[in-house]
Amino acid sequence: MLFDMDGTLVDSEKLWDVALQELARDYGGELSIAARRSIVGTSMADSMRILHDDLGQPERDPELSAAWINTRILELFRTGLQWRPGALALLRAVRAADIPTALVTSSGRPLVEIALDTLGRDSFDAVVCGDEVVAAKPHPEPYLTAARLLGVPIGRCVAIEDSPTGVASALAAGAAVLAVPVEALPVMAGVRQLESLTGADLELLAALLVNRASATD
Repeated sequence: MLFDMDGTLVDSEKLWDVALQELARDYGGELSIAARRSIVGTSMADSMRILHDDLGQPERDPELSAAWINTRILELFRTGLQWRPGALALLRAVRAADIPTALVTSSGRPLVEIALDTLGRDSFDAVVCGDEVVAAKPHPEPYLTAARLLGVPIGRCVAIEDSPTGVASALAAGAAVLAVPVEALPVMAGVRQLESLTGADLELLAALLVNRASATD
C-alpha cells in the first residue's frame, strides 16, 4: 500500500492554503483559485514558481519563498493535523493485515517528521519524501522508489492519492490507483474515484489489483 499524505491521509491542504495566502499577501497580492489548485501535489520549487507567476512577480527568489513557507507550515503543522474521513480506519486495517505500507509525499522530510507524530511512526515500513528523490510527482520516481523500498513489484501496489499530480505519478509508475480528490478530478482509465475513504476496505483494495491485472493482460 502506498499512501499520499497531504489531502489524502490528513486534511493539511487547509494549512497550506493559510501559508500560501499569507505569503502572497506579504508580496502585495492574492493567490488565485486556479493557481492554488495547480499547486496541489507539486514540489516546493514548482509551487513557488506557480505562486510567483500568478502574482506577476516571476523575478522573486524561489528559495527565499520556499524557506518562508517551510517555516510557516512547520508552525501550522505543530498545532495539530486532522485525519481525512476514513483514512485512519483504512490505514489501521492495512497495518493489521501486515500489508507492506509506504508514505509517498511531495512534502519535505522536516515537515513529514512532524506529521508522523499524528500519522504514527510505526504506520509505515518506508517513507519517501519530496526532497529525497531526484524527480518529484508527477514523475513516477517517488512511487517506484517506495515499491523498491518495500520489496514489492509496483504492479502489486495500490496507491491512494488526492491530486492530479499524484495520480499521474502513481499511474506512470504502474500502480493501481484509488483517488479521493479534494477538488474534482477528470475520469481517468485505471483510476477508481471515491468521495472519501469512509467505508474503503481491504476487499476494495484487492479488487483494484484484480482489475489492474485484467487490464494489463
